[in-house]
Amino acid sequence: MPEREASKREPAPPAQRSPGGRPGAPAPEPQAHGHAATLKRLEKSSGNLAAQAIARMDETLPWYRAMPPENRSWIGLVAQAGIAAFTEWFRHPDAPQAISTDVFGTAPRELTRAITLRQTVEMVRTTIEVMESAIEEVAAPGDESALREALLVYAREIAFATAQVYAQAAEARGAWDARLESLVVNAVLSGEADEGAVSRAAALGWNSPEHVCVVLGTAPNGDSELTVEAIRRAARHAKLQVLTGVLGDRLVVIAGGDDNPLAVAKGLIGPFAPGPVVAGPVVPDLLAATRSARAAAAGLRACSAWQDAPRPVLADDLLPERAIAGDPSAREQLVEEIYRPLEEAGSALLETLSVYLEQASSLEGAARMLFVHPNTVRYRLRRVTDVTGWSPSDVRSAFTLRIALILGRLADADTQL
Repeated sequence: MPEREASKREPAPPAQRSPGGRPGAPAPEPQAHGHAATLKRLEKSSGNLAAQAIARMDETLPWYRAMPPENRSWIGLVAQAGIAAFTEWFRHPDAPQAISTDVFGTAPRELTRAITLRQTVEMVRTTIEVMESAIEEVAAPGDESALREALLVYAREIAFATAQVYAQAAEARGAWDARLESLVVNAVLSGEADEGAVSRAAALGWNSPEHVCVVLGTAPNGDSELTVEAIRRAARHAKLQVLTGVLGDRLVVIAGGDDNPLAVAKGLIGPFAPGPVVAGPVVPDLLAATRSARAAAAGLRACSAWQDAPRPVLADDLLPERAIAGDPSAREQLVEEIYRPLEEAGSALLETLSVYLEQASSLEGAARMLFVHPNTVRYRLRRVTDVTGWSPSDVRSAFTLRIALILGRLADADTQL
């Protein structure tokens, strides 16, 4: 039996011989020879391929021809680095390659600002097309498919590397812009805005709109970057320019492009946390926005005194609460915009308003105290509304007028001392 089984076995294959005739050595593979030959041809042709790529860019890409010579030279270096990196890729296809460093590391970081992502894609596409058209000439006989496949894989990796480079540049630029914007917002809120803040705002795309106001409220919990982005989306929808930031627990928005601060606040109110939202008065430019910010901040502090305040509310609608809370600008505004005009309009208006308020807004009671007809009181009160813009018959306006009268009398008493 053993002899029969042995007789059925296949005969042993003849020993392989090397080119020198030694048995046991493996014969060379034709594919390896083709790959090595292609690699040598690729190394010799790399300079010529880079020159062809640059010539193709100059011929087909108008933006490349319009660039200054320095940037064109950097693009040429990037093209050469890309072809050199592909040569290394083809030599060691399984080894990890840092393509973004190999290719784009030759150019300065400023090049990503001078060349857009679309232009970079066109540059890479042109270079790949030049290399693809030279495959038949560069590849050794029988190695064309391998070279073409390697080029396709490399083109995919280059696309990923391009996206990574521009994503990193965008992240760095975004972080820098966020810091710059925070400096501008903080300068306006602290009352330290100057020409430097204006230039920083211009670098962020602020186009100096004619009407500017500051909106303040409570920032929501969570990522402040998401809040800022939500404000930007709301501003785009409302067609406003904004500079915004989260400072502590406050969400600050400097908005430009609309002369109605209440409409501005309503358009941007969505991202604010629950609680009061106060809009400062409209001012002509960013330098004057410090006044709007002071009024909005004072209104936000005093808003708790008016429990039924609307949301959003104007800082000027909170003048009496701000004055009671110690805001000197609110006190001055009440005196200069209400008391002084009434004083200049004649003592009859001041006396009638004072008596009317003391008599619990009763026309008949005021008429009896003044010894005049109720229609006379009614006429004088209409004159008060025309002069000041505040109606004595409205409860809220009457409160504001009463505070203005008190502050005006105190100011007159101080001048007499």
